[in-house]
Amino acid sequence: MRQPSPTTARLDPRMRRNLFLLACCQAVGQAGNTMMFAATALSVVTFYAHRDLATLPVTMQHLGVMLWVFPASLLMQRMGRGFGFRVGSVFGMAGAGIVGYGLYSANFIAMCLGGLILGYAVACLQMYRFAAAELVPPSHRAKAIAWVTAGGVVAGVVGPSLVRWTHDQWVPLYLATYAALVGLHVVVFTILSFIRFPNPQEAAAPAGGGGDAGAGRAPPPRPLWEIASQPRFAAAAIAGMVAFGTMSFLMSASPLAIVACGLPHTEAHWVIFLHVMGMFVPSFFTGNLIGRYGTTTVMAWGIALLLLGVAAGLAGLTEWHFRIALTLNGVGWNFLFVGATTLVTTCYRPNERGKAQALNDFLVFGTTATASFMAGFLQEHLGWYLLNWFSIVLLAVAAAAVAWLRLQPEPRQAAP
Repeated sequence: MRQPSPTTARLDPRMRRNLFLLACCQAVGQAGNTMMFAATALSVVTFYAHRDLATLPVTMQHLGVMLWVFPASLLMQRMGRGFGFRVGSVFGMAGAGIVGYGLYSANFIAMCLGGLILGYAVACLQMYRFAAAELVPPSHRAKAIAWVTAGGVVAGVVGPSLVRWTHDQWVPLYLATYAALVGLHVVVFTILSFIRFPNPQEAAAPAGGGGDAGAGRAPPPRPLWEIASQPRFAAAAIAGMVAFGTMSFLMSASPLAIVACGLPHTEAHWVIFLHVMGMFVPSFFTGNLIGRYGTTTVMAWGIALLLLGVAAGLAGLTEWHFRIALTLNGVGWNFLFVGATTLVTTCYRPNERGKAQALNDFLVFGTTATASFMAGFLQEHLGWYLLNWFSIVLLAVAAAAVAWLRLQPEPRQAAP
């Protein structure tokens, strides 16, 4: 009797249940992240005169991701994913509460501090994709990453909808939005309690194969520089940096650009909704595309779509130009970022995952923090068109990295 191939074998119900619950956490957590993007700049300008700094609380959140990602990842390596993710939810509750207090008291510094604390929660949120890869056999990694990322489809509905419903419920504007954000992190904390993650010893054990792994002993972890110097890791990190950097660059500035063009605040909420849907709806089939056409091919498609989004942004300033530009930006991000994440998971052994994943996300969100800060400044001083032109430079770097990787000989995969 013919046995199913590793790529077609079905996951057992326990794995599917864990992935579904993790996707729910992604949906709720990403909804909160979307609310920060959609509401923060517009809430800051209600009381703060320096409009060019309106994206700074979001920038501080990205900076927080960069600063917190190593301690968060190493805590999970030591104590397990479940414990580490719940700690992230507690930070999310605290950070959202402080941002709300900063708005209520018209304290810009407090809003920035809250964003920095929220960075820990977002660092954990971004690690859901790596946790998904650890819940399934290696042959299902791309699909698991894509399926959990697809939880953002719900976020694309819930996040902007909550902003629309709450932004004028309390005084000052958007205060109720941050109260709702606290509630979302409470929901994530609760769902995490029902997910069965591998314990730290199981996660660090070899999954099988030859050599030491076959003897039941994991090879010793390699130095971080050795992991990072692999062409596959370097190209994946660069692609992830550009994917998130370009996405954050344009999404952070888009609400300010939309309002500056005389369009209503509600149009900004609608554009962010379309953008987030573009980011996450493709996740239902991105894993299949990677399995059929290859990781680097799908990443190249992502770069092309991001460039088309820039072209739409440069074509005009009507509501439809913003809608098309940000939707294409989201779809391009999905292809490029899911592909980059899949590549990263092939570059380390289980006992190296904490530091390897942390380094990748440190680089990615360091770029994202810089892009987010520059977005508000450049939008206010130079305008929407210049932001789009600068994005072309970032995308050229990603295209060079993917092309370079395709020219490299196929390496042996690190022991899974």
